[in-house]
Amino acid sequence: MKIDLLKYESYLKMIKNSAGSKMFRNLYLEINGKKIDATQNGKYSCAFFVSNVLLIWGLISEGHASVLSTIKDMEGNGWKKIPKSKIRPGDVIVWDKEKSSDNSYFYSKEHYHNGFYIGAKKAISNSSNGKGVPIIHNWNYNNKRKIIAVYRYPKF
Repeated sequence: MKIDLLKYESYLKMIKNSAGSKMFRNLYLEINGKKIDATQNGKYSCAFFVSNVLLIWGLISEGHASVLSTIKDMEGNGWKKIPKSKIRPGDVIVWDKEKSSDNSYFYSKEHYHNGFYIGAKKAISNSSNGKGVPIIHNWNYNNKRKIIAVYRYPKF
């Protein structure tokens, strides 16, 4: 009997099934002896969500708390930037910087956002609107946020 893992199909299903999951809501760090929730109960967990899905499938080296460190790890593991016109399900989307109302010393006033393209001009990314969980939404937030990069794993 021949059995093959359908990695790409399973990866896509994991991404879609993550909608509403609280699994990626909290990431604790100790900074100068003080414990903090780096994702602030899901408010800033987009990179934690994306990087850990990629980590589960062996597509990057470790989980991350920032979009920029996630991108660096992706590029170091063979991910390639592709034109938005070539996007397909499973690709990672990076949106432009957005201003934050948070005055935390841990976060800058502006931050990038990332998530996964799931097809039909839809994406899934962590919600920063108080839900703190991955949600499915329009891939460009109804023209409110510009896609600045799309990355694809070349073996998919």
